[in-house]
Amino acid sequence: MAETRRAKRRVFLLSPARSDGERAALLTSPRAAFPLARQLREAEGAPLGDVMSFLSGLYFRGKLTYAMTFARPPARTEGVLVITPDRGLQPPSSPFTLDVMRRAAGVDIDAANRRYRRPLEASALALAARLKPRDEVVLLGSIASGKYVDVLTRIFGQRLLFPADFVGRGDMSRGGLLLRCVREGTELTYVPVAGAVRSGPRPPKLAPLPRATPVLLPGRP
Repeated sequence: MAETRRAKRRVFLLSPARSDGERAALLTSPRAAFPLARQLREAEGAPLGDVMSFLSGLYFRGKLTYAMTFARPPARTEGVLVITPDRGLQPPSSPFTLDVMRRAAGVDIDAANRRYRRPLEASALALAARLKPRDEVVLLGSIASGKYVDVLTRIFGQRLLFPADFVGRGDMSRGGLLLRCVREGTELTYVPVAGAVRSGPRPPKLAPLPRATPVLLPGRP
């Protein structure tokens, strides 16, 4: 059974951080002089994964580190993709500029919102076309509402999975759990989103993690 599971190809979808909160205001301030803020203002932009990690902190950093560690995508397919408010699924290395961030902040992440739903549907359908029936798509994000799963389950069906240990945990607890799994080299158990229990009792609190080194995205020094 374990050998069969390891042989399966797997792509991770990461829920985004908010682009309109306090950390977003800090990052987009014209007075901000730290490297990521300066990079965001340049024409080439900053990597999406770096921006989301700054905006979300431990939670997104945990998702990104975990997904990059355990992804096993098909050939010529990204193993890690980030859900964006208005550009569908994007790799964490894709450029994210100040203008792109401001546009994203104005789009409501709601399955009923066409500006969000249509790009997500198009990119998810393109991904589904490159997958085989046994391939898995793992959502690292909330399934408590329909803002992600209502769109994605229609396209991926039973292939759309999520970590069973996410149920009942808050964002910080999930981030810590994912980083702990990476350090221990253990992958979580995934279950289908369709028909899953979306909420439950809060599990025991995790012990604090020591400070981690920054995530390096592919192609970066």
